[in-house]
Amino acid sequence: MRGVPAEFSDFRIGPASRSPIEILGHICDVLDWSLAMAEGEHRWSETRSTVWRDQVDRFFQALTDFDDYLASDRELGFPITQLLQGPVADSFTHAGQIAMLRRLAGSPVKDENYAKANITRGVVGAEQPPAEPEFD
Repeated sequence: MRGVPAEFSDFRIGPASRSPIEILGHICDVLDWSLAMAEGEHRWSETRSTVWRDQVDRFFQALTDFDDYLASDRELGFPITQLLQGPVADSFTHAGQIAMLRRLAGSPVKDENYAKANITRGVVGAEQPPAEPEFD
């Protein structure tokens, strides 16, 4: 989401395709829906924005809010399997679309081994140092 050229938000691979800003806005809507479901509600709303930075900030805030809820002692309003198979899987699909569009637009995402990534509970979107390499 970060480090893209200014023109990337409007990049399209075809006349009927969504632009990255439209996809990111949809991801944010899906993450808001995830939190609503975790709270026990089916609440959907669409928010439109044409400013990439605003959507990036919204994305990380929505992800933080959902992460905070999952890390809390509050009960889930829907089974975790439904959250994972619904809005979380939906978000992953669209994040993949943005990654593909970045590559096509000449601004690929830096390679990462997510199995070895430095993942810390409660840290969402922060720049983290790379994980120490593991040697056998």
